[in-house]
Formats: sequence, structure tokens, C-alpha cells
Amino acid sequence: MMQAWFYSLAEQISAGIRAGEHFTCWLSAESSDFVRFNHGLIRQSGHVQQRYLTLKLIIGQRQAQGELSLSGLRGEDMALIAQLLDALRAQIFDLPEDPHLLLATAPQSSERIVASSLPATREIVDEVLSVAAGYDFVGILASGPVYRGFANSWGQRNWHEVASFNLDWSLYHAADKAVKSSYAGFAWDAAAFRDKFAEAARQLALLQRPAVSIAAGPSRVFLTPTALAEIIGMLSWGGVSEKSLRTKQSSLRRMRDEGLQLNSAVSISEHTAGGLAPSFQAEGFIKAARVELITQGQLTGSLISPRTAREYGLATNGDETLASIEMAAGSLPQADALRALDTGVWISNLWYLNYSDRASCRMTGMTRFASFRVEHGEIVAPLNVMRFDESLYRMLGDNLLALTQERELLIDGMSYGQRSTDSSLLPGALVEDFRFVL
Repeated sequence: MMQAWFYSLAEQISAGIRAGEHFTCWLSAESSDFVRFNHGLIRQSGHVQQRYLTLKLIIGQRQAQGELSLSGLRGEDMALIAQLLDALRAQIFDLPEDPHLLLATAPQSSERIVASSLPATREIVDEVLSVAAGYDFVGILASGPVYRGFANSWGQRNWHEVASFNLDWSLYHAADKAVKSSYAGFAWDAAAFRDKFAEAARQLALLQRPAVSIAAGPSRVFLTPTALAEIIGMLSWGGVSEKSLRTKQSSLRRMRDEGLQLNSAVSISEHTAGGLAPSFQAEGFIKAARVELITQGQLTGSLISPRTAREYGLATNGDETLASIEMAAGSLPQADALRALDTGVWISNLWYLNYSDRASCRMTGMTRFASFRVEHGEIVAPLNVMRFDESLYRMLGDNLLALTQERELLIDGMSYGQRSTDSSLLPGALVEDFRFVL
């Protein structure tokens, strides 16, 4: 059992710590099935089980850390840990004291284990292959539990274990035209997947029409939750970081310094209790269950790391990047979104986003995959790739017309090195005067 193995390592590390020394250790592990699809067939499949331990040695205000890949065999793992501890001891007094080191010395142990309700991966794959037959279906399925653990020399023990799946996929048409979709969650629902696939297949048929371009300038648009996720995700680039706000580098600094506001329908929070990420962080501090960041259009909070808390005399509430985004729903039924858009652009996906003017929270990026020209509430043609340049204060401020009643859970599909635990729960957004520049 992963938890018992980790706790046994923590006890042995504690037994080997010398007088005047302290330690923290952070476990990042998973047991994942991966299946890659191409042309509606399985092209690659495999299972990954990995365990990475980050060990930090602390003496006074000095700290040194290293990372190990472990096997799960306690004897072998402890031998590696002992070697790492000796290496950290050899270098720690060559390091300067850290004035912003803040330690969780009051134990706050916790445990979250969500029993898996996922079917066998083979069952999910059989369902996917059945539905995708006859289509150029491309994608990757990741499924299984992820684990996070924390322990320190003050006796704190934290454990997080949640199983999830993420099917990130596309239906390919030709050239740069494809319909991208995803289905993610904690319990597989075959009917929900079939509904998403049917919608993607409907859009794929529309992609066969000749593509059109529109003139640069303002346009009425509908941003799907997936497209909106790219925009809101940009706030992780220092936007809601207390350190960035204090040093005037935040893209939202004008909300704090000048009182700028978004539309009153916009409320955004970091909802750790409702996401996939653990409720504790690598220094051992417990994250707030929910941090209200923007409430009815006003900046009401920020994310405060232990280092920032120590530097500015604040209370920490987690890390300073978004991991469990939640945005409040609106009043527009998703089924009425096309009719409400009337004439404009339906944006399914965005990519290559960057700040064009960070101080004004202005972003630029490209439309991607199945974005469509809409006339009188009907999709008439696929849209050629367009670049936008727009400020969050306009998109989610005066130009926001509505948010959808329904929200979509999006789990980050990143698996480079390890599966991500980031997630977002977002509505779609109807926006007027959205500025395309080419």
C-alpha cells in the first residue's frame, strides 16, 4: 500500500535525523494507465508506476534539498535516502541562511482517500473504440490514481489519494481542421461520453464546408469553457500571486491599486476542496479550502505562499499558482448559446496565449481547431485561424454579456514527467466587441 510505504520511510528518516536537524519530505506518485489512439485504433498502451521523493534538510535558517526516484522496496529506498541525507549534510553549511524560510512546525496531519469508482481501463477503451469506429480519432487516455504525501520531523503526516481519468481527443478532418474535445472526471459515464462524441461529430461534418475568414476588428464571440480556461489560466502567471501584486508585476495589479473591476457576474476562486489537487503543499502548510479571488467583479483575495507570508507578515493560504480554479455559473442555458450569439464567432479552443500588455491584463493568442462563423444563430462555416488581442477588463468586464448556467470540469491533461493534478470548473462566456487583429 502506497501510504503505508511512505509513512514507514518517514519514520525511518525521523529516526536517522541528528540533533539540531529537521526535515520535510514530499511524495509525488502515480499508478497510471496510458492509451494512445490514432485513426480510431490503439497505437500505444502501457502502465506507469512512479514514486518521486523530495527531501529537504533544515538546520536553523539553512536548507538543502534533493530528489530521488524510488522503487517501493523499503530497504533499497532507505539506502538511497541515507546517501542523499549525507550529501545534503555535506553541502548545507556552504549555503546562506534563508531569511524567508517559514516552516510548518505545528503538526496538521490530514488524509483524503477517494476510493476509485473507475471501471477497468479495458472497459473504457472498448467503449471509446466502439464509438470512434469509422472516424479518424486521435487522442490519449490517462487513468488511475495519483498520490501526494508530506511528512516532517515535527510529526506531521499528510496523505492525498484520488483516482481520475482524462481522455483528451480530436476528430481529424484535413490540414489544420479538427474538432478537439476532452472528457475527464472521477467516474466514467458512457452516456456522457457518447453525447460529447456526438457533438464533436456534428462539428466535424461542419468542418467539411469551405472555411471563411473575417475582417480584423471587433466581433461578437462565444467562448466555450475550454477556450475560457486558456484565458483564466493566464492568471497563474503571477496574476493572483500576492508577491506579484506587492511587487507590481501582477496582471491584475490595477484591480488592487486603481480599483478596476470586472463584470459583477464574475466570481473566481481557488477551490482546493473541490478539485483534484491536494489540500496541503510542499512546505507542509494546509491550503485554505477555498480562497475567494474575484467576487462579483472585485479583487477580494490572493494566493499567499509561505515565503511571501514570511516576507510580508501575512498568513499563508497555499501556493501562488492556480491549481483548482472555479468560476461561478451564469444565467444563459448552454442550449441557447448559439441563438444568443446570433451573428459572430464560436470559439472552441485557443492556444499560444501570451501577454501583450501585462500591466493592462491584455492577452494575445490564436483560435484553434473547430471555431466557426455563426449567422442568425446558425453555424455557417468553419473559421480560418485568427489572432486576437484583448484585455481581460473588456472580455470579462463591460463586454461580457452572459455566462452559461452549465459548467464543465476540465482536468489538465499534461503528463510530461508526471500527471498534473490541476483542474478547473468553468462556464462558457458570451462576449461582444472581441478584438481580432489578423
